[in-house]
Amino acid sequence: MVDQTSQAAQLNVLVQGKGFPILCLHGHPGHGHSLSVFTQHLSQRFQTIAPDLRGYGKSRTKRSFKMNEHLIDLEALLDRLQIERCLILGWSLGGILALELGLLLPERVSGLILIATAARPRSSHPPISWRDNFYTGLASILNWLKPGWQWNIETFGKRSLYRYLIQQHTRHAYHYLALEALPAYLQTSTAATHALNAALKLGYNRLEELQHIQCPTLVLAGAADRHITPESSLETQRQLSNSYWRCYPNTAHLFPWEIPHQVLSDIDNWIELHPEVVN
Repeated sequence: MVDQTSQAAQLNVLVQGKGFPILCLHGHPGHGHSLSVFTQHLSQRFQTIAPDLRGYGKSRTKRSFKMNEHLIDLEALLDRLQIERCLILGWSLGGILALELGLLLPERVSGLILIATAARPRSSHPPISWRDNFYTGLASILNWLKPGWQWNIETFGKRSLYRYLIQQHTRHAYHYLALEALPAYLQTSTAATHALNAALKLGYNRLEELQHIQCPTLVLAGAADRHITPESSLETQRQLSNSYWRCYPNTAHLFPWEIPHQVLSDIDNWIELHPEVVN
């Protein structure tokens, strides 16, 4: 449930294009710009709205908050932009918030595109060692200085925590890691991390409520995702009555950066099959 006594935060937001609105919600860590793989493409035909969630990017906060306050912020954002109805695309944490908005505001949600997410998220991530953190730090610094440097990918990238985030260690994927993932990580507040961890510790599970979501839904997953397993994404899809599922082999949690052309093509095809989500 949403505590309606909480005050909405004024979210920083990136709005691009014209046409039917698509609300694009980032994951953790993240910010609105880290969804450029989607917004740059979709804004050619639609209006994309990519906010920095509370505690992320430029939507700064000086106090602790709870996860459900994101929903208050997002409803206020739709009101501020005078958006009566929209399609919602959510990646990871953003997908969880998309589901919550589908439950909270069904009359305002035309459809859902859920990327690497689940209503009962489960992880299969192994324990993190000091070597993991050491190699990740080195790989990130070198990749920021020289994005997509093959020597860095082979020497440090494939030994770092990136090996759990991507399976295809291409220069293209590492450009996204340098230009979007690292800045997002550095601009994610402690309050945002605490809010997410607190919700996960409570055992977040909305599977039983998904029957109330009737809008068309596209559920996409990476077969080697260790952060939110494809099994938990499939479990979510099976509880949604009007949904389509696709799982991409040899990809992980950041699969839109590994195979962007395939993912965008599948989204375009789904929208073509369900024109009601953008009308």
